[in-house]
Amino acid sequence: MPSITPQQKIYFLSDFHLGAPDYEQSLVREKKVVAFLDSIKDSAAMIFIVGDIFDFWYEYKQVVPKGYVRLLGKLAELTDRGIAIHFFVGNHDMWMRGYFEKELNIPVYHHPKVFEWNGKRFYIGHGDGLGPGDHGYKFLKKIFRNPLCQWLFGLLHPTWGIGLANYFSRKSREKTGTSDQHFLGEENEWLIIYCKEILAKEHFDYLVFGHRHYPIDFKLNENSRYINLGDWIRNFTYASFDGTNMQLHQWQS
Repeated sequence: MPSITPQQKIYFLSDFHLGAPDYEQSLVREKKVVAFLDSIKDSAAMIFIVGDIFDFWYEYKQVVPKGYVRLLGKLAELTDRGIAIHFFVGNHDMWMRGYFEKELNIPVYHHPKVFEWNGKRFYIGHGDGLGPGDHGYKFLKKIFRNPLCQWLFGLLHPTWGIGLANYFSRKSREKTGTSDQHFLGEENEWLIIYCKEILAKEHFDYLVFGHRHYPIDFKLNENSRYINLGDWIRNFTYASFDGTNMQLHQWQS
């Protein structure tokens, strides 16, 4: 990976959940994300979007969900300027099948990935299904990622398929409730437990995830930190790396 100069930064953000809970509120959020992306275009060496851009996304052979033109247009503008954007699928938009790569020149990752800049090692992923517990979701994730199951879902008319998916996304949010609005403690934060398992095998300076919807900057040991990016529903948080230091920020439009 190329080095980051003092004038440049790498930006990380996640969990926009565009489309939820309704068009009007989603549009307000989308405009905030677009304004943020526009504000960093002159300083960004690279941008990582770490999952759940959409509350639901499924690419049929000839159809993608309508809407989100402001965000998709901004992403296209940034990549056309030569700014590298990387996207990690989340649990709400895992059914990516080439649209981002072809139309936006954005690589899409389905599993955590390792990067290194300026001698600092990063372990980056969305965060869903990692760490202990949540066996029900881990089982469902295997079904959702099964090619046969994805093909069968694609046989549904988009009106039925997207409607069904939106229903289950809404139920998932209702189940979560307010549990993602506070720190659960080191022994209960499943991604902290997962990070420690990773560090027992290999060193990373920063382990960066989304999914949690709560911004966290946690010191795992003297040389490693767990960063959770929060969300763009309540917190409007992101992280930046200037080649030396990684910091969490809250964006004020």
